[in-house]
Formats: sequence, C-alpha cells, structure tokens
Amino acid sequence: MSQVLKLGLPKGSLEKATLDLMARAGYEVQVSERSYLPRTDDPEIEVVMLRAQEMSRYVELGALDAGLTGQDWIAENLSKIHVVADLVYAKSSLARVCWVLAAPEDSRLRKPKDLAGGRVATELVGVTKRYFRDHGVKGVHVEFSWGATEIKPALQQAVSEQVDEDGLDAEAVKARGVDAIVDVTETGSSLRANRLRVIDTVMQSNTQLIANRRAWQDPWKRAKIENLAMLLQGAINAKEMVGLKMNAPKGPWEKTIRKILPAEQSPTVSGLADPNWVAVEVILPAAIERELIPKLKRAGASGIIVYPLNKVIH
Repeated sequence: MSQVLKLGLPKGSLEKATLDLMARAGYEVQVSERSYLPRTDDPEIEVVMLRAQEMSRYVELGALDAGLTGQDWIAENLSKIHVVADLVYAKSSLARVCWVLAAPEDSRLRKPKDLAGGRVATELVGVTKRYFRDHGVKGVHVEFSWGATEIKPALQQAVSEQVDEDGLDAEAVKARGVDAIVDVTETGSSLRANRLRVIDTVMQSNTQLIANRRAWQDPWKRAKIENLAMLLQGAINAKEMVGLKMNAPKGPWEKTIRKILPAEQSPTVSGLADPNWVAVEVILPAAIERELIPKLKRAGASGIIVYPLNKVIH
C-alpha cells in the first residue's frame, strides 16, 4: 500500500490565496463547494479543508500529518506541533497581519491600562487574556466575538445613548456591550472605516506550514513535507520577482547597462550571432521593473522582455 500525506488547507479567508499558492507551487487542488475533501493531482497527498482556527488542533492530535494555518491560531490553541516553515502571505498580500487592540476614535481609551475593568470582544480570546495579564491590566472581561467585531464598540455607544431616554439600567447596558476590540488587520482599512483607533499591537502573525511531531519523525512524510515547503516558499518568492531578457550592444553593456542593473543581481550574459551584441537575462524585484525598463532602453538595450515567474528557489 502506497503512503499518503494527510494535508490540511485553510477554508475561509485564506482559502483563495492558499489554493493559488498551491497551484503556483505545482499542486492542482480541485475544491467542491459540497465537500471538504478536495481532489489533488498528487496521489500521495490527501487534502482536507478546515478552518484555520482549528487546523493546529487536528495536526497536534495526528488526524492530519501537516497543515497550513496562522501563527495566531497556533498560539490561541497552545498547540504542540512542529513548525516547518514561515510562509509570509495573507488574504490580500505577501505580508504579516496584526492583531490590534482598538477603540472608538473619540474614546477616552489611550493605552492598555485604560481597559482595566472594561470589556473587550475578540475571536482570539486566549491570546488576548494573556496579553492583558502580561501587561498587568486587571479586571478585563474578554468575550468571544462571532464576527463583525469592528462594529461592536459603535453598537455599545449607540445603546448607551438610549439609557436615560428609555430608562435602561446603565450597568446592564455596559454588561451587554464592549469598550474595545482585538481584531486582525492586514491594511487597517476596516478599522478606519469603522472609526476605530489602534491602541496597541497584541501580536503579529503569518501563515505557517506545521507538522504533527510523530509525522515529522517519519522519513517519508518528512521528505514530502520538506518538498512541499520548498515549493511553496519558491512560489512566494516568485510573486515578488520577474524575469527580464534583453539584447544590448557590447559597448553600452559594459559602460552603462551593467551599472543600471541592481548590484546584488548576477545576470546571465551570452553572445549573439552579431559579435557586437550580447543577450542578457536577469531576475529582478517586480517593484523596480517600471523604473528600470525606460533606463535600459535609453541606455541602448533592445528586445526587452519581462515575464512572470512561478517559483524562485534560493
């Protein structure tokens, strides 16, 4: 019987970015809306779709050999697993996300200690409780939020305004609302849209490839997981790079064009049928492409071709 690696992929906010990354790494995963067991073109990998919040628990227990999940949820679950690789990508970008403590812009809250005796809503309950404990802030009631966390301080404020008018008990109203939230942000746009001000960063997080400790000791599974980590990291590297080809006269190449290229890059240079010209190929950061190409053209380069990359393995 052939061996199979049981791999968990995150369902939800990270799903699309993860499936795209898997495809760029060379693994086609076909997901059905009716099934949590996608098909993959690698017969040695069995994929299960799970919420990132639960992934580390199932990897720790051995129901999965490996999985992709957030560093934040590993910390929340206090899972004992082996971290294989940090894969820095999120829902919308190749960046870490931040869990931040935030309150309404017009709130009196300015620092963590101002939350003493207050109420905070979050999905990351365990981490948030440990955060306040580590900061010596006592009496904070941390409650689980089922979603739409950003709007909850505003709802609390709106309800509070009705206390006197409707004869409601102020303490009862406060018990139903929250003073601040701990929520995840990638760009901060949702916080700004809901008129929230960041008080402090609770933790930074990125996606991690994790493995069950027993599976990591199995030579076949370990090699399979390490191969996956290498290809996924290569796919992430490639998203920030492009390949560039061009032809250049030997004179301008030696005097000008070589100096225009980033110093840390080592281009491949080969001769052409015309001995006075060379062909140049180099891998560059995508961020500098639009500034670089006009300079290369003005320096004498021609036949400039820019192409996307699937993987860059360092």
